[in-house]
Amino acid sequence: MRDPILRRIHRALEHRPRLELPPPLTLPSPSPEEALRLFQERLGSNGGETLYLPDLDAARAWLAQLAQGYSGVALGHQLPEALRPDLPQLPPEEAPLGVSWALGAVAETGTVILSSADGRRAQLLPPTHVVFVPQERLYGTLLEALTALRDALPAALGLHSGPSKSADIGQIMVRGVHGPGRLIAAVVAAPPG
Repeated sequence: MRDPILRRIHRALEHRPRLELPPPLTLPSPSPEEALRLFQERLGSNGGETLYLPDLDAARAWLAQLAQGYSGVALGHQLPEALRPDLPQLPPEEAPLGVSWALGAVAETGTVILSSADGRRAQLLPPTHVVFVPQERLYGTLLEALTALRDALPAALGLHSGPSKSADIGQIMVRGVHGPGRLIAAVVAAPPG
């Protein structure tokens, strides 16, 4: 019964013109400087913090300074050894600070892209989360980022565009409900090779 119905449908449609999908919209990519400026602006408008670090030594020094105010840290699995602060390593549910290494970032939305392989608990449970972003992986759009990362995509991605916030109860904005209340994206110009 199925085949005769499908044949009649095909015969009825064979004289209709085929519709072609338009080509994908491509916008010019921003320059690296413009992408950095836009990323900082967009993440900042979402309540996140950004900073620019010229190299790994500057990143290490900045993190050591920041870490002085914390009693322990939860580390992402993909964080380079050179960026592991001199703090006791704690389970994410007990750590006041989380430190991760991003797969990339998106300038148009101020979003950091995190891998599930990095350890979602270290990304979501500590109240403060520092994410190091290699500048070479700062993309203009999400499409550019996903296209560039296509061969290395993990099972799941975390797209974080600022600290966690919710106004579910009483329409009052509260930070840190479903994740970190403070998100710091540190863009590193010359990451480890």
